Amino acid sequence: MKNILLCITGGIAVYKSVTLARNFIKLGHNVRVVMTKSAEEFMGVKTFEAITNHPVLTDSTSPYPISHIDYAKWADICIIAPATANTIGKINAGIADNELTSTILALQCQVVIAPAMNINMYKNITVQNNLSQLQAKGYLILESPAGELACQDNAEAGRMQEPDIIIEEVLSILNKSDSADMLKGLKILVTAGGTREYIDPVRYITNCSSGKMGYAIAEESQKMGANVTLVSGITHIKHNINNFYEAETSKDMFHIISSSMYDYDIIIMAAAVSDYRPKEFSQQKIKKHKDTFTIDLVKTIDILSYLGHNKRHNQVVIGFAAETDNLAMYAEKKLIDKKADMIAGNDISREDIGFNSDDNDMLLLFSNGNKINTGKLPKHEIAKVILKESFKLYQSKAKVL
Repeated sequence: MKNILLCITGGIAVYKSVTLARNFIKLGHNVRVVMTKSAEEFMGVKTFEAITNHPVLTDSTSPYPISHIDYAKWADICIIAPATANTIGKINAGIADNELTSTILALQCQVVIAPAMNINMYKNITVQNNLSQLQAKGYLILESPAGELACQDNAEAGRMQEPDIIIEEVLSILNKSDSADMLKGLKILVTAGGTREYIDPVRYITNCSSGKMGYAIAEESQKMGANVTLVSGITHIKHNINNFYEAETSKDMFHIISSSMYDYDIIIMAAAVSDYRPKEFSQQKIKKHKDTFTIDLVKTIDILSYLGHNKRHNQVVIGFAAETDNLAMYAEKKLIDKKADMIAGNDISREDIGFNSDDNDMLLLFSNGNKINTGKLPKHEIAKVILKESFKLYQSKAKVL
C-alpha cells in the first residue's frame, strides 16, 4: 500500500482523474487529492472526497494548519493529471502561488506529469522547453497521445494520457522502489499453460490457455530475487527461467509437482489443468467410420486440491479460477474446497482480458476473507500484485512459528 498524491489542474480531462483515483484505491493504495481553483470548475471537490475518503486540498479548503507540507510529506509519489501549460510553467519557474504549486515545491518524491492542452499550446516552444527542463530536473513527463481534443481538433498530441497507461507507469516506479529483492531467498514454484489429455496418438483435449499469466508471474518472481521453478504446458513463449520443466499432461504436471512440493515456500498454480481426460487411450489413430463418436471422460487429478490439503503449515498455495459467470461465488467456493490461501479469479467471458490477452482484471480472494480488485492491468503488473500479496501471506505464516 502506497500513498499517492493526485494533483489536478483545470481541464476537461479532469474526468479521467476520477478513474485514476478509483483504480489506485482498488489496487489497495491510499489516494489524496489537491485541486486548483480552475479544476474545481470542471469537477466538484465532493466527488474526490467521496472516492478517496480524504479531504481535498484546495485554495479555499485546508484540512490541516499547513496542509501543503503535510500532504507533501505524506506522499510516496505524486501525479499531476491533467497538467495544464500554466501549471507546468509555474512548476518549472518555481512559482508557488496556490496550494497545488506550493505542495509540488515541498515534495521529496517522484513527480509524474500528464500534460493536457490544445495542440498549438502543447507544441509552443515555451511549453516544450518547460517540459524538457522539468524532465532534466527529474520529473517524469508522460507522452501526450494523438486523438480528438476538447476543441474538436483531431491532433497528433495534446490529449492527457489514458488512465491505464498512467497507472502502469506509476506502478512501475513504485515496484522498482520496493520490490527489488523482496522475494530473495524464497523458493517459488509457478505453473503455466494448458495441459493436453490424449484421445489417440494425434488427438487430444485441451483448453485456450496461452500461459502468458503464469510466465509473467515466473519472470517477475525472478526479478524480485526468488529461486523460481516454472512447470509449463506446451507453449511457444520465450523465457529466461533457469529451472524449467515441460509437462504435457495433467499426470505429468502432478508427478513433477508432487515429487518436490515441500521444497517450495510459495506455489502458484496459474496453469489451466484439464479437469477431465479420456477414460481409454487408443494406441492407434481412431478412424472416421461413424457419424458420431463418443468419448468417456474421467476426472484428472486435482493438483490444486492436493497441494492445499497437503501443504506445510508455513507454505503458501495459490490457485486461479477462470469463470464465465458468478466469478466471486465460484472463486470463493474454490478457495474453500481446495484449502488454498488465495484464489485469483478472472472473467473469461470478457474479450479484452484473460486467455491470449496481454491484460487481465483479477479478483483476489483470501482465506482470511479479504478481497482485492486489481482493475484492468497488463499481466506483468497483475503478476506483481499477486506476488506482493503472496509474500504478505508467507510473512504472516512465518510469524506464527
